[in-house]
Amino acid sequence: MSILGHGLSGARQFNDERLDHHERSVSTIEYMECSQFWFESMQNWQSEFLAVGAIVVFTIFLRQKGSPESKPVAMPN
Repeated sequence: MSILGHGLSGARQFNDERLDHHERSVSTIEYMECSQFWFESMQNWQSEFLAVGAIVVFTIFLRQKGSPESKPVAMPN
């Protein structure tokens, strides 16, 4: 669903920019076949994986003294 939503909204924005430069508009399918769509999509997914990965790594090492959800401070990793 997110890829389809990105394709629809991205095609609209892409066509607005093309019309500003007096170029022909493209269909949503044509936009989804172009490199700009895939670059933007992969850049978005990359940032999401980086954020989730950081959360996983930080939960291993960060501890709060006295927190019931945290490992004991003296316990090794």
